[in-house]
Amino acid sequence: MKLSLSALTAAALITAAPWALAQNVAIVNGKAVPSARLAVLEQQIAASGRPVDDNVRAQLKEEVVLREIFMQEAQKRGIAATEDYKNQMELARQTIMIRALFADYQKKNPVTAADVKAEYDKFVAANGGKEYRARHILVEQEDEAKAIIASLKKGGKFEEIAKKQSKDPGSGANGGDLDWAAAASYVPEFSEAMVKLDKGQMTQEPVKTQFGWHIIRVDDVRSAELPKLEDIKPQIEQQMQQQKLAEFQKSLREKAKIQ
Repeated sequence: MKLSLSALTAAALITAAPWALAQNVAIVNGKAVPSARLAVLEQQIAASGRPVDDNVRAQLKEEVVLREIFMQEAQKRGIAATEDYKNQMELARQTIMIRALFADYQKKNPVTAADVKAEYDKFVAANGGKEYRARHILVEQEDEAKAIIASLKKGGKFEEIAKKQSKDPGSGANGGDLDWAAAASYVPEFSEAMVKLDKGQMTQEPVKTQFGWHIIRVDDVRSAELPKLEDIKPQIEQQMQQQKLAEFQKSLREKAKIQ
């Protein structure tokens, strides 16, 4: 039996239909919506750390379809010809290009294991040594600080006075407790006075800093307990990536000729 041309055409369309559907998410008002759009959204969701299951995939498909519907309506209304649209499109184009530029730079200039180790060694050098468990009482006037020292020498309780008179809202409520910290954590005047004290000792004269007058007591001293490299490696890598990118951005700004 001889098939007509129309029958052959229909058969060809039926045969091609599964392939066409595989290439497209849907056909909206006769226009194909390519599956690549859905794939991009899925990649963005996955990159954020969220799993892409069937439920999420169905939501993304609906979003892709809605976007096509809204785009078709915007085109009918001539939105693309408006000045506002053109300006926003230019800004969007710049954003995408700049993001791609930075991604390309980071890909070609990765933070190496040696970089991370060197940065960790600097961290250890700066934060190693001793840690101090100190308390302090902060007041505004030197005379007030001297009066407190005199009271402490007569048997006054450091913790109770700190709660009543310290102007430091963070430590005052805890009896002046500053918890464990390295000397470098404090302003120079404070740390210089603190490191001269042995366990259980208190400053005999008020210590002046930009915050006021301090009476300092060291409750304990220990060797610094620093995190291991493997525990903070991700944070170091992220920080160094940001630093390298900032330096790249700065170099471009300095080389640019601006009139």
